[in-house]
Amino acid sequence: MTLAIDFGTSNTVVTRWNTALQQPETIALPGLSALLGNDPPLIPSLAYVEQLGVDGLVVGQAVRDRGLDVVTDPRFFRNVKRGIGVPWRGFLPEIEGQTITFDQVGQWFLEAVLTEAKAQTGERDSLVFTVPVDSFEAYRLWLGELAERLDFGQVQMIDEPTAAALGYGLTQEKTLLVMDFGGGTLDWSLVQLVAPVEKAPMGFLLKWGRKGADQPSAQKPQTARVLAKAGENLGGADIDNWLVDYFHKTQNLPMTALTQRLAERLKIRLSEAATAQEAYFDAENFDTYDLSLSRDQFGQILQQHQFFDRLEASLNQVLQQARRQGVAPEDIEAVLLVGGTAQIPAVQTWVQQRFPADKIKASRPFEAVAQGALQVGLGLEVSDFLYHSYGIRYWDRRNNAHGWHPIIPQGQPYPMALPVELTLGASVEKQPSIELIIGELGEATTQTEVYFENGRLVTRQLTEANRTIQPLNDKDGARTIAQLNPPGFPGSDRVRVLFSVDADRLLRITVEDILTGDTLLSNQAVVKLS
Repeated sequence: MTLAIDFGTSNTVVTRWNTALQQPETIALPGLSALLGNDPPLIPSLAYVEQLGVDGLVVGQAVRDRGLDVVTDPRFFRNVKRGIGVPWRGFLPEIEGQTITFDQVGQWFLEAVLTEAKAQTGERDSLVFTVPVDSFEAYRLWLGELAERLDFGQVQMIDEPTAAALGYGLTQEKTLLVMDFGGGTLDWSLVQLVAPVEKAPMGFLLKWGRKGADQPSAQKPQTARVLAKAGENLGGADIDNWLVDYFHKTQNLPMTALTQRLAERLKIRLSEAATAQEAYFDAENFDTYDLSLSRDQFGQILQQHQFFDRLEASLNQVLQQARRQGVAPEDIEAVLLVGGTAQIPAVQTWVQQRFPADKIKASRPFEAVAQGALQVGLGLEVSDFLYHSYGIRYWDRRNNAHGWHPIIPQGQPYPMALPVELTLGASVEKQPSIELIIGELGEATTQTEVYFENGRLVTRQLTEANRTIQPLNDKDGARTIAQLNPPGFPGSDRVRVLFSVDADRLLRITVEDILTGDTLLSNQAVVKLS
């Protein structure tokens, strides 16, 4: 059987398929899950390091129950997901003489959650992770390496907004736009669900159907075509920071873990009422603060931080991709809102101004992603497209700096029908080998910077003229693709390199020596792409 986990910036959800009821269910883990009102069991993505190692970690609701989330302490971690697999600026916390990375805390957190889930359910056959569409491969590789330590028979991944489309359970022919807006990321996905046909389907496909005894009997085989994706490093954690900054500026409110928590509570209350209030007592200075905020004031704060401009830009990006696939905005039959930040009234109003109200669905904001991901473990075959583009590094003599030559474009379907061919020559006399560094190419317009400020994790979008590059094989033993015998000399092409991507997203290369006619590498796997 299958477990699916949606590891979120603010909350984490674990689901499994209930064979008795023939439906997905969200698991409540004692001590870890928060059980509030009509909300499903959510595990706050909080961690407190009492001692190094997973056994010394306090996780989820237990952190709040013990008041460990309202103290400024380097042992307390929130928004862990945002710090995994991204460039860092500034310091990292040091505990017991050891520098602690967010990769390490995230590993301990998920190990603790999944160990408890396995103990409670007995499930260990299959595990499905959900990932943001804008995540670099470093995050996916981190998840894969973590999964190997968790002793599951099979591990699979699906992007979060596509899982949400499946989680809403719409089985008729639909063209769905998913807005997955959580604590750390804004992800869009346009998914087209169609009935099966006899001829070979076109486009980027997700297929599922009856695969075995565990497959839900009522599930009709369908095809989901993923037409477009867009991502933005923006979420509820940013809004919490903006609110703390607002009260710090207007009332000189201290920036602490407690005031961060109060800002989050104000934001949540404004989803239910036109005004919200919180009181804060500073025990160190004996000052009392009355924090009050209206929806109008909240909207102004969002405007000041270009919040709605960024929503508009990301929506336009996914709609432009959709038009290239022949889908106009009016062809979208349902707009699904997922994630806590999508429940903010100002966000819902923004969506309602762009789509008819009868098309908007927001009834399953927290569970849709994890429950939709279960479809992968129940027989969903993923055949998607590459979200990022990829290139090789070269020396730009004109600018006296390294540059990047694209080889695999963003949106490339896989497996690739035809390889990409490139010829390379030696750059110095008697060159014994040829090295190739492959990189994941981010957008040229923005870069996400992650750093600590006043004891809190902050991300910032930087506008830059250069691409954000994530080298994939820049380490000893991984760069060399060809040993040259005889040695190479400048002035002529020496090797032919063929690049292809297989069904498992593995970038493979074949290298031929033009001088000798020898095949130096044959369909060699280099790195897994996203």
